[in-house]
Amino acid sequence: MLVVQKYGGTSVGSIERIKNVARKLARFYQEGHQLVVVVSAMAGETDRLINLAYQMTNNPDPRELDVLLATGEQSSAALLAMALKDMGYPATSLVAFQARIFTDDAFGRARIDEIDCARLKKELETGNIVIVAGFQGIDRHGDITTLGRGGSDTTAVALAAALKADICEIYTDVEGVFTADPRICSDAKKINKISYDEMMELASLGAKVLQIRSVDVAKKYKVPVHVRSSFIEQEGTMVVDTDAEMEKVIVTAVTYNKDEARITVRGVPDRPGIAAQLFKPIGEAGIVVDMIIQNTSEEGITDMTFTVPKIDFKKALEIARQAANKIGAERVLGDEHIGKVSIVGVGMRNHPGVAARMFQSLANAGINILMISTSEIKVSCVIDEKEVERAVQVLHKAFDLGENA
Repeated sequence: MLVVQKYGGTSVGSIERIKNVARKLARFYQEGHQLVVVVSAMAGETDRLINLAYQMTNNPDPRELDVLLATGEQSSAALLAMALKDMGYPATSLVAFQARIFTDDAFGRARIDEIDCARLKKELETGNIVIVAGFQGIDRHGDITTLGRGGSDTTAVALAAALKADICEIYTDVEGVFTADPRICSDAKKINKISYDEMMELASLGAKVLQIRSVDVAKKYKVPVHVRSSFIEQEGTMVVDTDAEMEKVIVTAVTYNKDEARITVRGVPDRPGIAAQLFKPIGEAGIVVDMIIQNTSEEGITDMTFTVPKIDFKKALEIARQAANKIGAERVLGDEHIGKVSIVGVGMRNHPGVAARMFQSLANAGINILMISTSEIKVSCVIDEKEVERAVQVLHKAFDLGENA
């Protein structure tokens, strides 16, 4: 069986942990599996490298920053290969240009365009355990690129798709995907099987288990993904296609995000093209807008409210103010003290009244809703940041998601 495995930063966070991973790989190899292993940088290493860059300059060149950050994964790959060889197992480490992982040239957030598997297949045919540095690629000019935080997940799933692997296993510091954050809901339970669509929603709404692009690739190429712990020997959560059994469950999980901010543009002229003039410069700045609400127009004037990642708040606020001046809006307000709580489940498609139940549960707990966003399989509410954890607990109980439900 051809298996692609990915080990996160905590899994390779020390020399002893790298040796533990090597012992785990040795067991898989002895069972006769072909192994391609993707590794992240050691825990804390990427942050250390970023800090070094900002000690050098307040505005690191994006190309050079990618060259620097890629060394974290390269170190992990080399150390793991050394550990395996020291144990007597054939292994070789490959960085992006050797593994032929081609991306676009968007430094810091590159997307994988193509993987040339010739070298990978050759290494596997000779019996090697192939260790690939995650999180990185090369563009068509031969420059090193990085895929954004969590990008090693995408590396692993993309390699599994390109190699037509039997399974992609993501080893991390959690046991799988839970009905809620166990740190907030002590009775949260592990989900044995979850759909690609649900996992994609959870990833986009704040769950940190998998990078959203990795789930997108998995869904596109039908790669079965097994999320499991590096530290205990038990089954985790399978991420697969939706089946009839999944649709019987109305709500699969509750998640939250405290990393967003809200911007309101007051007194916007209500005429065609105004929204484009407001949001085009924000998009051109590379800022992702999430929820958007436009109030009912009164006498040709309306208000627009939207959310952006908190890290982009100041930049987005300034751009919004410049755009507001051009379109003749009255003023722009900002709020960094918000959070988003969401319920997700493919069963929502066939069960009415889910949103109403969510809203009533929050109302009964005295939690005010500031904004609402829905899709076929999710409902999200923006609320005051200080109420987020309590809201998660309220909804987890309201939809009977706990172990004793």
